[in-house]
Amino acid sequence: MIDRRKVIYTLRNVYQNIKDSLESTKGREFLIFLFFFFVAGAFWLLQTLNDEYETEITVPVQLKNVPDNIVITSEPTSELHIKVKDKGTVLLNYRLSKNFFPVTLDYNDYRGTNNRVRVLAPEYEREIQRQLNASTRLLSINPDTLEYIYATGIAKSVPVKFNGRAVAGREYYITDTIFSPDSVIVYAPSSILDTIKAAYIEEVFLEDISDTLKTDAPLISIHGAKFLPNTTKLTLPVDIYTEKTVEVPIYGINFPADKVLRTFPSKVQVTFKLGISRYKEVTGDFLSINISYKDLIQLGTDKYTVELNNLPEGLSVIRITPPQIDFLIEQVSK
Repeated sequence: MIDRRKVIYTLRNVYQNIKDSLESTKGREFLIFLFFFFVAGAFWLLQTLNDEYETEITVPVQLKNVPDNIVITSEPTSELHIKVKDKGTVLLNYRLSKNFFPVTLDYNDYRGTNNRVRVLAPEYEREIQRQLNASTRLLSINPDTLEYIYATGIAKSVPVKFNGRAVAGREYYITDTIFSPDSVIVYAPSSILDTIKAAYIEEVFLEDISDTLKTDAPLISIHGAKFLPNTTKLTLPVDIYTEKTVEVPIYGINFPADKVLRTFPSKVQVTFKLGISRYKEVTGDFLSINISYKDLIQLGTDKYTVELNNLPEGLSVIRITPPQIDFLIEQVSK
């Protein structure tokens, strides 16, 4: 355990040693040296920042008011690189605290030739200059032309589709794949629109899911097309497996009027896996075992291997007891 008195004693000794050193002649000389060193450094920094320098600044670009039926097939650059010259103090302010507003291209203000719009630097240079200090010289803008290409699209609705792989953990299973919305509107020139049958989400790879998952899923973009909306909400409901056993009767179908099927036993037990949320819902009425007369007479034996005729989605059969039954086709007397 730490001795508090020893700690206090040690700290006092350290403090006293530092105090004695600073009060000595050499200590005072060192403090004076530090004072003049920082004063000289401050003067040097002020003198340096008072000189003129060149630097490059990034200004964002924004395209707005694009109608829904207009597809931008080639986007304008997302930012401009401008070279400016001014005193170091002004340039330092740009770097540390100046947030430049984007250069805004309003779709309604421009109409291009052959669906191609080119905006030259003089048209947006004034918008940049307004954000600079009066003393700042604008030396260059790169690129010096903003350009985009658009197409007028027609629209149709397409379903949203899953893309990737989702695997539930042991003893769990994914009951459904739900999208909200489950369809989107796509705009594109007719030559492209005809090829689009669905909107696929960006690939997802999920392993060992043990609880219902909800996430935003962006749609894969297609060059020359525009999806509205371009994201959807993906829900993967997860349920835990359990077992259930039900009795299912056996029936003969398509028998001649004078013949009837007798089976031994007349019912079998079917054990299957299902989600615990559906345990009460699923009964023996959901399953059926129907044996056709034609299939039986082709067997050449009096034993039949039991098969289910239908199995609701989400169920998987574990076993049928007994797996084989004996049968007899009786002649019915009139």
